[in-house]
Amino acid sequence: MLRRFQVHRATTVAEAIELRIQFGDDAAVYAGGTELLLAMKLGVARWPHLIDIKPIAELRGIALNESVLRIGATVTHWDLERDATVARAIPALSALERNVANVRVRAAGTLAGNIIFAEPHADPPTLLMALGARVILAGAKGRRAIPLVEFVTGMYQTALAADEILVAVEVPVATARRAAYVKFQILERPSIGVAIAGDVHDGKFAEAPNIYVGAVDEMPRRVATQTLAGASLRDAGTADALAEAARDAVEPIADLAGTAEYKRHLVGVFARRALAAFAEAA
Repeated sequence: MLRRFQVHRATTVAEAIELRIQFGDDAAVYAGGTELLLAMKLGVARWPHLIDIKPIAELRGIALNESVLRIGATVTHWDLERDATVARAIPALSALERNVANVRVRAAGTLAGNIIFAEPHADPPTLLMALGARVILAGAKGRRAIPLVEFVTGMYQTALAADEILVAVEVPVATARRAAYVKFQILERPSIGVAIAGDVHDGKFAEAPNIYVGAVDEMPRRVATQTLAGASLRDAGTADALAEAARDAVEPIADLAGTAEYKRHLVGVFARRALAAFAEAA
């Protein structure tokens, strides 16, 4: 049962920060609410106060500035999947967003909220980490940027300070860089996700690619790829090496989607599929 709570609508970032300071641990920031309200309904979380940041104009919109795609904190998955700038700049992100959960979640849920909640079974963080994304945080001491790989610290845990809100997600955009994301999913959440981002020259990795495996462990895990620099994308040996490295990178958690051993096997399978998708994108 959803217990009584009070909504406070902030119209500026400064006002949202003030509310965070005022209510402390008794408040949560609210935009889409797809994760937050579900947790409250299930009784696994309780906040007497919700800070609604949807009215803050600064947090809306998607913009490509030079080589960075900036995504405001109130931008929904639905906005991202339909945005022409995202589709041109990072096709893999556009494709991923079209397959997040279901249309109801995509219409209300925000990318920033997905990151803040740090739900292990999520699609965006895995690809965004491979792309080198960072989050922009605002608090009483000002603003700071932190790489997403440092911001997510564990299952449902982040480096967000008690007085901070996330104002934007920034993703580097490079014309030579390619990316791909594939996943295994039974219900609405992924059981395994594999993301690859890197530069390609003459059908080979120009340098060690960024590869992350998500949804199978407590948080997305980086795959050791030093040996893949210069490797051919379509060589069977490359696929074998990637599959082995991906399996070694994770400690799968058994759940209703499968045993740890089964999931580790699937990580290797989907690492190969991610490489094939990356080769097609390149």
